[in-house]
Amino acid sequence: MKYNSLHLFGLSLLLILFSACDIFEARGFVMPYETVEERFEQSMAWNAGNPYKAITTGADSYILYAMGDTHVGDTLNLNIFLDAAMEAGAIGAVMAGDITTGNDEDFYTFARQLPPQDSLPTFPLAGNHDLYFHGWEQYYELFGTSTYLFTVHTPNDSDLFICLDNGAATLGRKQIAWLKDVLETQRPQYRNCVIFTHTNFFRIRRMTATNPYVEELQLLTELCLRHDVDMVVAGHDHVKNSATLGNTEFLIMDALKDSEKNPGYLILTIEGDTIAPEFINL
Repeated sequence: MKYNSLHLFGLSLLLILFSACDIFEARGFVMPYETVEERFEQSMAWNAGNPYKAITTGADSYILYAMGDTHVGDTLNLNIFLDAAMEAGAIGAVMAGDITTGNDEDFYTFARQLPPQDSLPTFPLAGNHDLYFHGWEQYYELFGTSTYLFTVHTPNDSDLFICLDNGAATLGRKQIAWLKDVLETQRPQYRNCVIFTHTNFFRIRRMTATNPYVEELQLLTELCLRHDVDMVVAGHDHVKNSATLGNTEFLIMDALKDSEKNPGYLILTIEGDTIAPEFINL
């Protein structure tokens, strides 16, 4: 696409205006401070010293809570989500990116709201906003990895959940190689397989930044089809959506942030080889 001088002037003006905003940063909007390869390497280093979490439940069915885009700041909806998950007896809660605005204090505010891991295991991911203002440094200090997996074991079977870092839209070469290896070597051992990301694979609205590469999308959808991935759950677009390609269901969650017009989250009920999603609006 070609831009004339008016387009460039308008873009420059927007960047100047938003540069003073505490929830938007021009530098982070255009390009993250760390590459996805650097974040992946740091995540793998953290994983090496912290074993992947294995959750055991005594029931054949269980529920998993998921949300995205809290953009803390404010924590009213986040606390509603966490209270609901604990009251429902969820085996865990996934936070699919944009948990903060990227500011230092927001990460600490978010972390202070989280219950103890033995009360409710939580699984955060980094989104594009979490990378603003050098936010990855705070994310890594508090949460460590943004590329990892966890498993759930019932009396009769086991399920695999894969968490990916595509906060800047791309997974990158090394993370894709890791994902391929996990799907090829570990996926066959599990009944169900769900992938969580921040940036949704398929656009439901036009966006200026954090658009996935077409070639990468083709590869990822092929991997989902080849390895029988049941579901891919993402946030980022702030509006819930569901689409199916082959045997894989691709879900986008509503944003949970307090100022959102229709905030919401997702409940996954897993029973046997069935995964039933339910969108909840506050």
